[in-house]
Amino acid sequence: MPKVKRSKGGGEKSGAAPVALADQILQADIVRAKGRVKIRDTREESDDKYVDERLSRKILQQARIQQEELQTEYGLAPEKKKAPVTVLGPESQDADSDEEWPALGAAGPADVEYDEEIVVDAEDEKAIEMFMNKNPPVRRTLADIIMEKITEKQTEVGTVMSEVSGCPMPQLDPRVTEVYRGVGKVLSKYRSGKLPKAFKIIPALSNWEQVLYLTDPDSWSAAAMYQATRIFSSNLKERMAQRFYNLVLLPRVRDDIAEYKRLNFHLYSALKKALFKPGAWFKGILIPLCESGTCTLREAIIIGSILTKCSIPVLHSSAAMLKLAEMEYNGANSIFLRLLLDKKYALPFRVLDALVAHFLSFRSEKRELPVLWHQSLLTLAQRYKADLGSEQKEALLELLKIQTHPQISAEIRRELQNSESRDIEIGLPVTVEMD
Repeated sequence: MPKVKRSKGGGEKSGAAPVALADQILQADIVRAKGRVKIRDTREESDDKYVDERLSRKILQQARIQQEELQTEYGLAPEKKKAPVTVLGPESQDADSDEEWPALGAAGPADVEYDEEIVVDAEDEKAIEMFMNKNPPVRRTLADIIMEKITEKQTEVGTVMSEVSGCPMPQLDPRVTEVYRGVGKVLSKYRSGKLPKAFKIIPALSNWEQVLYLTDPDSWSAAAMYQATRIFSSNLKERMAQRFYNLVLLPRVRDDIAEYKRLNFHLYSALKKALFKPGAWFKGILIPLCESGTCTLREAIIIGSILTKCSIPVLHSSAAMLKLAEMEYNGANSIFLRLLLDKKYALPFRVLDALVAHFLSFRSEKRELPVLWHQSLLTLAQRYKADLGSEQKEALLELLKIQTHPQISAEIRRELQNSESRDIEIGLPVTVEMD
């Protein structure tokens, strides 16, 4: 007989009786238990989903309410949050506000929010008023300049060239005029959110001054002025930005300080944002303010605090100091010079020579100089005593005999006498006595 073959299942042992075919088929349908059982992950996809944002906000709100109830029950009342001083509406927080500006500079006496009234010394204010211009020039606004150009266009033969773009000023379409007058109404009530797209394209227009005049900048809200400064400082060239600062931003800032004895937070932020173009800031705001001869002590303190908080390139600051030193003195110059000197720049010798000449020009001054003038001279002696020449120091010491102050002059004299001179550093011959 042929040999019986074993089944491939290997279920039979050697010597066991053969299993019938029907039994083998029945055994094949039974699932055999294996030694290692693999447990699969039966988690559903819904388990990996995060909690909805709205639901999480409600959970946090309920948890905060429960925490306040527990604190009230056990006598631990939560600290009350201080209400913001400047409230412009239900959404006073600007959605596009930048976080880096408030954090600039170290916290100190100058790091004060100027949305509160500033108390100035009456004697200092009276001393500065003595040097103010008695017949100040008439301040020109953007509306005055635009109307003057329009009048010239109507009277002259030919076209009047725009001072900025060099292109003829075209007549605006009535539909454009209607659109931008509507934009002006929106900006007069603006608090937060997005600006009209028609306003954002103004910097790209060749006749941007004429179009901007249609929006009536004098009626803009403070928040709209900040947003406009952000747009124009980023998209305009330096010369054009300078005109915007001088014709729109500076008059608004001065009017706000004169009316409320303080500066709105949004306008203060606009001044800081305008420093994105430091050259335009100095030429359009600081220098015209000093040249007007009507800068008050309060205006100088508020605008000068921006110089302390923000970082400014040394070349722009040096040019501004040179210009301040050469212009006619009006009291506010001393504040700005002292704040710029306190930034401890490595100033060129030309700027230092101009500053020394500025102070020496007061040898024949008969009026009593304010304390701010003596403070700025003290700052110059403290910061740059090693960079002054021996002849300059001798001239300043002679000046102290004419223009003196009971406390400050002695400190200036000590700084000048106990310091090295620039003559040794630049290699000029110096006589040295040998034992």
